[in-house]
Amino acid sequence: MRNFSFFLFLAILGFGCKSETASNAAEVAKLINPMDGLSMTNKVYGQTPDGTAYLYTMKNKNGMEVSISNYGGIVTNIKTPDKNGVMADVVLGFDSLSGYLSSANPYFGGIIGRYGNRIAKGKFTLNGEAYKLATNDNTNHLHGGEKGFDKVMWNIKETKGGDAIGVELTYRSKDMEEGYPGNMNVKVIYLLNNSNEFLIRYEANSDKATICNLTNHTYFNLAGEGNGDILGHQLKIDGDWMTPVDKSLIPTGEMMAVKGTPFDFRLAKPIGQDIAANHPQLKYGNGYDHNYVIGDHGGKRVSIATAYEPNSGRHLEVLSEEPAVQFYSGNFLDGTIAGKNGHKYGFRTGFCLETQHYPDSPNHDKFPSTVLQPNELYKTSTVYKFSVR
Repeated sequence: MRNFSFFLFLAILGFGCKSETASNAAEVAKLINPMDGLSMTNKVYGQTPDGTAYLYTMKNKNGMEVSISNYGGIVTNIKTPDKNGVMADVVLGFDSLSGYLSSANPYFGGIIGRYGNRIAKGKFTLNGEAYKLATNDNTNHLHGGEKGFDKVMWNIKETKGGDAIGVELTYRSKDMEEGYPGNMNVKVIYLLNNSNEFLIRYEANSDKATICNLTNHTYFNLAGEGNGDILGHQLKIDGDWMTPVDKSLIPTGEMMAVKGTPFDFRLAKPIGQDIAANHPQLKYGNGYDHNYVIGDHGGKRVSIATAYEPNSGRHLEVLSEEPAVQFYSGNFLDGTIAGKNGHKYGFRTGFCLETQHYPDSPNHDKFPSTVLQPNELYKTSTVYKFSVR
């Protein structure tokens, strides 16, 4: 079940209220009070049709850096050391804001909402009322529509949490924005600590019943962005089942055991080992673009996946409260996108591990519910933990 709290005061206390906006921040880089080697700078990132975008960069005592823009809540950079201490940026993206504003941007690093992944034909029914969303992925709805959360301006302010430093982003999604019912207040907190853990915490509430499935769409390459494909990465996903899809990548409503199939990542193996296997699901996705069922773990954050790049020694562990994760192997990257440092992002040069509820859940009664009722608090978190070995 979704990790909802039924205490309305949690949704009201400090949430949906006025917050410091980026427009109040200095337009030149500034250093806030360091906390045990943790520091933050911010600067003007550029202009959008909706206002000024800023870029905030968190840094820890190990030299790890994470940069976040209030445009789309985009994770623009994650710089981490390899086994020899050499730093590299391990996420795909652009050198400047203009790239993220481009229609060619395949959701690099953005906050995805209101509904991550696909909804069949852009339709769902809630409390007997039919709703129609944009069909921005052929005949289906994808990642919140034409202007999802990855394309809006968020209020942003610096924050601290325990032994971590970060930013808090807030946004009010108005009733029927992109076709979704209810005025929804959304908060996303990004935090970095000295254990090289990058945490994303999501919260939301609505004044009407609606659907909600928030995630982040960062593309990783642990060898360093622009440094070849990701087929040699050793991936492990702690899921016995996946939700098979039709030709348009919409779940059929069934469950498929991964045992004995190319989808079995219960023991770590190279992403490329079985990606070319003769399996209809791989043909539909042109590779891996599938929802793995992790299951109900009582609202606790548990380890759900790991990735390891042997040459650099970089290791990524994903921990989440969510019941599923979408593994996407960068099948739609085709070399036409000029990314950071002029790198052309070719076929399968990045992968995503998008923690989530299931795709198209509103149209499948047997899938875990993604309905957010009035007076409920949507609350979930994911951690991306970096290390070397």
